[in-house]
Amino acid sequence: MSIRKNSEIETTIGNEGTQIKQHFHPHNTLNGINYSLAEFSLESGKKTPLHKIQSSEIYYILEGDAILKINDEVYQLKKDDSAYVPPMSEQCIENKTSKTLRFLCIVEPAWKAEDEIVLE
Repeated sequence: MSIRKNSEIETTIGNEGTQIKQHFHPHNTLNGINYSLAEFSLESGKKTPLHKIQSSEIYYILEGDAILKINDEVYQLKKDDSAYVPPMSEQCIENKTSKTLRFLCIVEPAWKAEDEIVLE
């Protein structure tokens, strides 16, 4: 059993300027999971660079509104919305509101830096 308390998880800064809390990943979980779960915060007016990864992802919006671009499609997401991003899809997420955007990202198989390609 692995318990992760949000108040005890270190925040790191991602390449795209997001604040990231890695809740679960195979490297910090005792039960051998194959996915990762991270919480992201993205400040007002910011967006992640266009990128793609070899894994599938699910985004779940905790707070705020997002514009999610997947390949040539654009989606508006609000609190409690979720989206599936297929592997190797060109993607970015943007916060065009005045509030901080908070979302969860589940990646399966687990995120690895070498599996991500930044396109811009």
